[in-house]
Amino acid sequence: MNIHEHQAKTLLAGFGVPVPRGKPAFSVAEAVDAATDLGGPVHVVKAQIHAGGRGKAGGVKVVASVDEVREVAEDLLGKALVTHQTGPQGREVKRLYVEEGCDIGDELYLSLLVDRGSSRITIIASSEGGMDIEEVAATQPNKILSVAIDPATGLQPHHARRLAGVMGLTGVTAKQLPTFLGGLYDAFSALDASLIEINPLVVTGAGDLLALDAKMSFDDNALYRHPEVMALRDLAEEDPAEVRASEFDLNYIKLDGNIGCMVNGAGLAMATMDIIQLQGGSPANFLDVGGSATTERVTEAFKIILSDENVRGILVNIFGGIMRCDIIAEGVVGAARTLGLDKPLVVRLEGTNVDEGKRIMAESGLDIIPADNLADAAAKIVAATA
Repeated sequence: MNIHEHQAKTLLAGFGVPVPRGKPAFSVAEAVDAATDLGGPVHVVKAQIHAGGRGKAGGVKVVASVDEVREVAEDLLGKALVTHQTGPQGREVKRLYVEEGCDIGDELYLSLLVDRGSSRITIIASSEGGMDIEEVAATQPNKILSVAIDPATGLQPHHARRLAGVMGLTGVTAKQLPTFLGGLYDAFSALDASLIEINPLVVTGAGDLLALDAKMSFDDNALYRHPEVMALRDLAEEDPAEVRASEFDLNYIKLDGNIGCMVNGAGLAMATMDIIQLQGGSPANFLDVGGSATTERVTEAFKIILSDENVRGILVNIFGGIMRCDIIAEGVVGAARTLGLDKPLVVRLEGTNVDEGKRIMAESGLDIIPADNLADAAAKIVAATA
């Protein structure tokens, strides 16, 4: 789960991470009030959307008066902001963050994430802040340092010294880094985060470290432990079909193809999408119904798949272990009848009660195309949707 910049900064400030003063605004009037309350000669008005590249797209403006705050707020609110992460349709700006200006001496990069190779929280730092870290990694890899933290010992002083070196920090600024890192590490651990990115991390003219921007993502599987984080979820920033799927414990991600997929198990779902592609087709989604699907959930899965107007056919691929094939077959037949399915439907079943499942589908009277294996299923759905 992602949250907005202003929410991330509020959370990080609670762990002692220094951030600029700012206030969220949902209207032009609130933006003006925020600037007035903050005072000072310079403000920054930031569009709040779940996508990077806001600055390059015109979503971050530095202004020198309250009147300019009003003008920028009027220009941004309600408009679609198009960045390299939003796609051509962009994201509607529904909230802003009005922040006090900052005397920037230098811009750095700092992030924490879970490295899958080491299964440890890893800190990534660079002296090249304000840029896409992927670009820095490609063109100036010597300017990036990754440090994996041993969970048995936690963050240590030598970590800060190594990071300060690659970031070019010296003197009083370098002395602030251990405390700054400690706040980020504590926040990451305590809140079950999957990513904290500070880009840029600035050194002010006075030599102080400040998180000028902040991005946070969280492990969905741990959100039940953090109702205060769950309350920050902005459903308007998520795909409606994905939100609907989460209500039924379905794992759904929309893709750009035209073959809908319904599979049990994330690995099998990935394999299904791969073999569709290999057969010359294009998957329209990732959809994992899990190991305890009911007729209701299968019906809802069909509804979600069919809500994508690009879908021209559906492939159901089930390996029955915990999930019995006859239960899936009943769900598929019930959903097809309820929805009046008029698109090609290929079903491949294997595993527990597979013969009963196949019998249920064969005797349903519905135009269901059976498949013997995954390759056969993919070939048949690609041919049926060609």
